[in-house]
Amino acid sequence: MLTSLHIENIAVIRRADVDFRAGFSALTGETGAGKSLLIDSLNLLLGNRVSRELVRSGEEKATVGAVFEELSEPVLNALSEMGFPCEDATLMLQRTLTADGKSQTRLNGQTVTQAVQRRVAGMLVSIHGQSDSQKLLQKSGHLALIDAYIRPEAELAAYRGVYRAYRDAEKRLESLSRDASETLRRQEMLKYQIADIDALKLREGEEEAAEKERDRLLNLEKINQNSDLAYRCLAGGEKTSAVSLIRRARSAVAALGSVVDGAEELLERLDRAESELFDIAETVAGYADDDREDPTARIDRLEGRLEAIAKLKRKYGATVAEVLAFRSRAAAELEELDCSDEKRAAAEAECKRLRAEVERHAAALHRARAEGAKEITKQVTDALSFLDMPKVRFDVALTPCEPNENGADDAEFLIAANLGEPLLPMARIASGGELSRIMLALRSVINDRDGAETVIFDEIDAGVSGKTSRKIGIKLAQAAKHAQVLCVTHSAQIASLADTHYRVSKSERGGRAETSVEELSEAGRVEEIARILGGIEVTDVQREAAREMIEEYRKTGR
Repeated sequence: MLTSLHIENIAVIRRADVDFRAGFSALTGETGAGKSLLIDSLNLLLGNRVSRELVRSGEEKATVGAVFEELSEPVLNALSEMGFPCEDATLMLQRTLTADGKSQTRLNGQTVTQAVQRRVAGMLVSIHGQSDSQKLLQKSGHLALIDAYIRPEAELAAYRGVYRAYRDAEKRLESLSRDASETLRRQEMLKYQIADIDALKLREGEEEAAEKERDRLLNLEKINQNSDLAYRCLAGGEKTSAVSLIRRARSAVAALGSVVDGAEELLERLDRAESELFDIAETVAGYADDDREDPTARIDRLEGRLEAIAKLKRKYGATVAEVLAFRSRAAAELEELDCSDEKRAAAEAECKRLRAEVERHAAALHRARAEGAKEITKQVTDALSFLDMPKVRFDVALTPCEPNENGADDAEFLIAANLGEPLLPMARIASGGELSRIMLALRSVINDRDGAETVIFDEIDAGVSGKTSRKIGIKLAQAAKHAQVLCVTHSAQIASLADTHYRVSKSERGGRAETSVEELSEAGRVEEIARILGGIEVTDVQREAAREMIEEYRKTGR
């Protein structure tokens, strides 16, 4: 609920801080005192369009801030999903409007877009005035209000699961049902690409091996010369090679075996050295090319292979692995296209089956909504009769529509304001006073299940008085059991029923008009209600009447 409101430099409001309470609050004041500026300030806070003329003359900017506390679980969950968790169930919203028309909104200190501001504010506050276009007037929100009333969570979840599966099946069928010429052209292209790749008989890693062999052949003369030299030095010469010298050394060491300790160990080491050197010599000899084929021809063949691979890479991928992966994807797509007739028939059957499931679940949802619509119609009609509008007819029109995420129902609230007139959409109701009472009747039935936790009625008593005003006040008090209710009113009958009473007044300060808001004490309430009842001068009789009006409803209980 709204617990604190700060207004700064809004027209004649230089600065105002108001602490609001739960339940039903009334705001009263003389005509021109600035009550409408409170609604303008809240509209600015809610992200609605306002004129830059709202900024107090001579000031650079205007600011409206509000603190909302004790937020409900659904609101907290929605805020968390939007990235604004509120661990203490408290939220601060602030909007600044500059004199040149620019604005900035902060949510818990974080700058947010106007779209986010509107979405968040719509969950927190709902304003009903004589000229406001509210959620209850908008056809797009009527189905959600019916669902909020009947709470078909299980049915809606089951429906949405089947509906999403149906939409996925539809997309697959659409993909399979492409134009026949397009399919044929695609098949020919895929066949060409696959044949182009297959003609080269690519193997993973062959490009690297070919490059390595080409480089070896380009350096073949150098390799042969050095391999031959290394082999002759190690083992190729009978007297001068390393192996022959080690063998001579071994004979000498063997001769020392009878007179020197450790000669046996030295002989073993020399044997190992001879074996290692001979192995190295054989390995080096293997580097030399003894193939009789002309190396130039082999290089040309390798270069041709590498160029063919490079050509494929330019068309199908940066590496041989990517080219082969492209080939696999093309083959899979071609197989799917070759089987398109069978798959299309299967997809059509699946769509038909899921469509039947969608319609079955949609029918169950419709039955629940139809029952809820009857209950809403009856209760709103009763509420309108209580509010002295017995001739007004209200109805909920449920019409079938193409299945969507929310079912196969289109809902709209209809009203006939006068006897003999046809039922029309609520948005076409001309009378502001009638519209406000219709809003109140709806609000009392729906019990604010649309999510707004603070409901504001702006001059709902316009055009009515006496008994009807009293009944409006009773309905407001009843609505306050389910949500915080604020009402700007000129009616003593309504104001006397409030839990908390605020007076809006205008005074002069420093040669300029200023509006202020104060919470009234019990004595202040009596005086203010007496003023509303009275004429030029407030009399004791009017004060006593005010006390009686306040006490009357208290005694009856709520």
